[in-house]
Amino acid sequence: MKPQALDHHAAMLRQFRWQVPRQMNIAQLCAKRWATHDNGQGVAVISHQADAPARQHSFAQLQAGANAMSQQLAALGVERGDRVAVVLPQRFETAVAYMALWQMGAVVMPLSQLFGPEALLFRLQDAQAVLAVVDHVSAATVQALQADCPALQTLLNVDDMPWHMQAKAWLMADTLANDPAVLIYTSGTTGPPKGALIPHRALIGNLSGFVCSQNWFGFAPSGPSPEDDNDLPLGSHAVMWSPADWTWTGGLMDALLPSLYFGRPIVAWAGRFSADLAFGLMQQHRVTHTFLFPTALKAMMKAYPHPSTRFQLDLQAIMSAGEAVGDAVFNYCQQELGVTVNEMFGQTEVNYIVGNCAMNGETDSGVGWPAKPGSMGRAYPGHRVAVIDEEGEECAVGVPGDVALHRFDVHGNPDPIFFLGYWGQPEATAAKFSGDWCRTGDLATRDADGYLWYQGRADDVFKSAGYRIGPSEIENCLVKHPAVANAAVVPKPDAERGNVVKAYVVLAAGFKPSDGLVAELQQHVRGLLAPYEYPKEIEFIEALPMTTTGKVQRRVLRLREEERAKLVKTPSLQGVKPPKG
Repeated sequence: MKPQALDHHAAMLRQFRWQVPRQMNIAQLCAKRWATHDNGQGVAVISHQADAPARQHSFAQLQAGANAMSQQLAALGVERGDRVAVVLPQRFETAVAYMALWQMGAVVMPLSQLFGPEALLFRLQDAQAVLAVVDHVSAATVQALQADCPALQTLLNVDDMPWHMQAKAWLMADTLANDPAVLIYTSGTTGPPKGALIPHRALIGNLSGFVCSQNWFGFAPSGPSPEDDNDLPLGSHAVMWSPADWTWTGGLMDALLPSLYFGRPIVAWAGRFSADLAFGLMQQHRVTHTFLFPTALKAMMKAYPHPSTRFQLDLQAIMSAGEAVGDAVFNYCQQELGVTVNEMFGQTEVNYIVGNCAMNGETDSGVGWPAKPGSMGRAYPGHRVAVIDEEGEECAVGVPGDVALHRFDVHGNPDPIFFLGYWGQPEATAAKFSGDWCRTGDLATRDADGYLWYQGRADDVFKSAGYRIGPSEIENCLVKHPAVANAAVVPKPDAERGNVVKAYVVLAAGFKPSDGLVAELQQHVRGLLAPYEYPKEIEFIEALPMTTTGKVQRRVLRLREEERAKLVKTPSLQGVKPPKG
C-alpha cells in the first residue's frame, strides 16, 4: 500500500493564483507550440489497434493535419464562430479536426457515434451546425439527416482526406480567452438536452484539477504553469489513456486536451471496453496516467482480482469520476494496482472542481492531501466550492445540500472554469445560479475536514418510511459481495412506506439468480448498513442501462418501477404480473 500524502490542501488553496491570458486559443496551446518544439517530434497520439501494430503520430503531424483540414473547411465555407459537428470516435483525425476548427475560430460541437438519428438531429438543428466532420461509420447516418437540417451545408469525411498533402501554415485566429470554443449537449432530468457553451479559458480552469488528480502528471511539484510556452519541461515518462469518448467532457477536457497541453502522448482506442483490453492496452503502451469510470474499475476488479500475476503496469495515477467509487474499488486500486485512486467531481458546465490528490509519493512532496475512501474529495486549487441549501446558504457539517461553485475563487478572482451559458436558453442559464453560486444538481454532505460525500443526483435520492436514502452507499455495499458485478438502487412505489428500496443486480461470472442469493445479498447489506437501507426487493438483470459516458441511468429503472406500479393499481389489470426485464 502506498503511503498517504500529508495534508497540504489549505496551503495549496491559499497559494494558488489563476493566470489566464486575455487572448488564447486551445489549438495554439495544445498543438502549434509543440509542433515547433524539438522539431515537433514529440508523440501526440498513439493509435492502438487490435489487429495491427500501434501507430505514433507526432505533434508536427498533428499540426500539419490541422493546417490541411483548416484549408479544406475554409474552402467549404466554414467561418469564425460557426458551429461544426465532429462525429468521430477516439482516433488521431479527431484531434486533428478539433485543432483545425479552433485555429479557425470555429466552435467545435462533439457528437458521439453512439447517438441515434433523433439525438443527432436535435443537436444539429438546435446548434444550426453548418458542417459535420464524419468518417465511414457516421457518414451515412448524418447524411440522411441533411434534408431536415437547413444550415448543414455539407459533410467532410476524414477517411477521404489526402493526409499526405503538404499544407501551408494556417494563421491562428486571434481568439479571446472568453470566446466560445466547444458546444457540448448535456442531458438533464427533464426536457431536451441543453447545449453548454464552453470558452477557450475553460482549458486553463481544468488544469489545477487535472494535475492534482493525476498526481502532478509526471512533473515535479514545482510543475509547469499556464504562462509557460515552448520551454515547458518534459519531465519523466508519462502516457495518458482513458476509455472516455473524446466527444464527451470527460474524454475531451479530462484526458485529450490536458495531455496535449502538457506535450504528452495519449492513446486512442475506438473499440469496446473490456477488462482484458484495459489491462493489455495499459501494459503495451506503458500507460502511467488514466481516467477510468467506476463501472470500468468494477469490471476490472471482478475480472482480475490480482492483476499483477498477469500484467506488468506502470501506473502512477488513476482518476475516476461519473459515479461514487466506493471503498471496495478504492481498496482494490490501492492494494492490487498500487495506486490510490483520486476521485473527482465536476460537470460539463463547471468541470474538474472537486477531488483528491493522494500523490502516492514515497516522500513528502509539499503538495497533495489524503484521499478518504468513498469521498468525492475537496475543492481543487482555484475553485471555491460549498454545499448549499435551497436558499443558497451554506449547509452545516453533515447536512445534505447542493454542490455549488462560486463565480470567484477564495481570492476574489474570476474562476475560468465556468461555461458561458446554455445555447439559446438564457432562462435555463439564469436558473443554474443562486446569486454567484452555480448549482450542480448533485447532492453531498461536507465533513469537518472539508471533504464532500456524494449522496446522488437530486432526483436519485428518495425517501422510504421517512428515511432519506441515497443509492450510492447501498450500491457500493452490494458490489463488495463476490456475486455482484454491478448494481443500481432505485425507489419502488409502496402504499405504506411511500417507497421501498429496490436493487437491480448484474451478477458476476459463475453466479446464477436464485431466491437463496437474494436472501444472501439482503443479509449482506443489512449487516453492513442501516436496517432501513437494505433492498426489500432484488431483481437480477443482464446489464444496467448506461449513458454513453458510462453513468448508470437510474432514471430509466425508476420510471420502470413507476410504470409497473400503475399496472398493479389499474383495476382492469389487477392480477396481471409486472413485465419482466
